[in-house]
Amino acid sequence: MLKCVVIDDESLARDILTDYLGRLDFVGPVHKFGNAREALVHLENHEADVLFLDIEMPGLNGIEFLKLLPQPPITVFTTAYRDYAFEGFELGVIDFLLKPISYPRFLLAIEKIRDFLSLKDQNTRLDGPTEEPLGSVFVKSGVQRIKLNFDEVTHIQGLKDYAIIYTLTGKIVLKGSIKFMHAIFPENRFIRVHKSFIVAVSRIARMERSRLIVNENQIPIGRNYKEEVERVLRRGDEGVRKDLTIDR
Repeated sequence: MLKCVVIDDESLARDILTDYLGRLDFVGPVHKFGNAREALVHLENHEADVLFLDIEMPGLNGIEFLKLLPQPPITVFTTAYRDYAFEGFELGVIDFLLKPISYPRFLLAIEKIRDFLSLKDQNTRLDGPTEEPLGSVFVKSGVQRIKLNFDEVTHIQGLKDYAIIYTLTGKIVLKGSIKFMHAIFPENRFIRVHKSFIVAVSRIARMERSRLIVNENQIPIGRNYKEEVERVLRRGDEGVRKDLTIDR
């Protein structure tokens, strides 16, 4: 049973998320708070698996609150302001829900959380290159040793001490930092676009100001990476789609 905490200064927003969580049979009692300081006291004395955290709150806002937690739970930001997504991902949040939050979009976040927890328990790790080091890498899960072709990877998300590798057919969660993944995946085919994201250049459909569309996923571009991303895409590196559009 997932132990969930909802923090939002708006009572309606708290009630909506509590209702959504109450529909799931794998979620235990939900603790909800109208301000971050009360929630901070609760988390100092109780464990939580998942945190749904509003950003714009009086006093202590969500970003400040998250920075105070030495070992934060899996966190989903909930806010009416899209621009906060960039800072949120830098803090290691797993997802970002834009208000008003629809139930189908909420379920996608829950699926991402459950996938992460399930795959994390498999203790999967990279196990060295194949005999074709530029084309694939081995992934070890239990007693299995599986070949992962770079062509199948769309993007990689860093999440605390783990990395989620998204492929055309599913996800792989590995122990290791995004910096480690950046060193493993060939730089002529993958590009770091954010503190928490690496994308396959060939999977970029388009660039929209400060985000990329990669296999129908919206990937934020960090401020410190935007110039290099634009340079690579305009130069037309290996694998860049010829129909790529860049919307500034």
